[in-house]
Amino acid sequence: MTRIITFNANGIRSADKKGFFNWFAGQDADVLCVQELKAQAETLPEHLLRLPGYESRFHFAEKKGYSGCALYTRLPAKSWKTGMGVPEFDSEGRFVAADLGFAVVISCYFPSGTSGDERQAAKYRFLEAIVPVVDGIRDSGRQVVLCGDMNIAHKEIDLKNWKGNLDHSGFLPQERAWMTEFLDQHGWVDVFRRLDPNPGRYTWWSQRGKAREKNVGWRIDYQLATPQIAERARQTSIYADEKFSDHAPLIIDYDA
Repeated sequence: MTRIITFNANGIRSADKKGFFNWFAGQDADVLCVQELKAQAETLPEHLLRLPGYESRFHFAEKKGYSGCALYTRLPAKSWKTGMGVPEFDSEGRFVAADLGFAVVISCYFPSGTSGDERQAAKYRFLEAIVPVVDGIRDSGRQVVLCGDMNIAHKEIDLKNWKGNLDHSGFLPQERAWMTEFLDQHGWVDVFRRLDPNPGRYTWWSQRGKAREKNVGWRIDYQLATPQIAERARQTSIYADEKFSDHAPLIIDYDA
């Protein structure tokens, strides 16, 4: 099996202090994709820059304490790509890809639009920009697993209070339509949903109102894959027993 874990850390140093990497050490994972590092190279401790047994690359935001993503792999990487080639978003540290032979695995942090119209507009620009990047990798003949916090709940089943969020960023019609088109027209597969069709399966909870305790959440963290890789997925889980972040790690095992 090849185990891939994706996780929005909401600050990688904070998640580490809350025990994430102690937990991760027991997961026998081959690949770890992390988003929202909120760190720069000079502020990361050595054990996170060079996780024992793993090769890693980081895409840090220019703005300190903001965004950023990372990819750790214990499988040999043939090549790496940091950044999408889109300056507006590369300055925010949102994309790391590794060619691991069986597939190109990508750690990607989609923008949030919750802070206002300006960021929502940037989110829409990002959604337009990311498609030719990942489609291009696939169209070169590669299998791909796109991992990350995509800040979109696709369907009503993907958040608890969908009726109350129809006009909120993350569940807007245009965002949901983008996801539908990406899956149905561009041929990508929502691997978690292929394996687990059940309601109440969320990866993010608001920090307010005991949302996590009551499981009033959203499923906004994904592994989207090309069909051949998606068909090799065998089991999935969301680990929410411990709170390392406002997100929970998403784990998927694929036939090697």
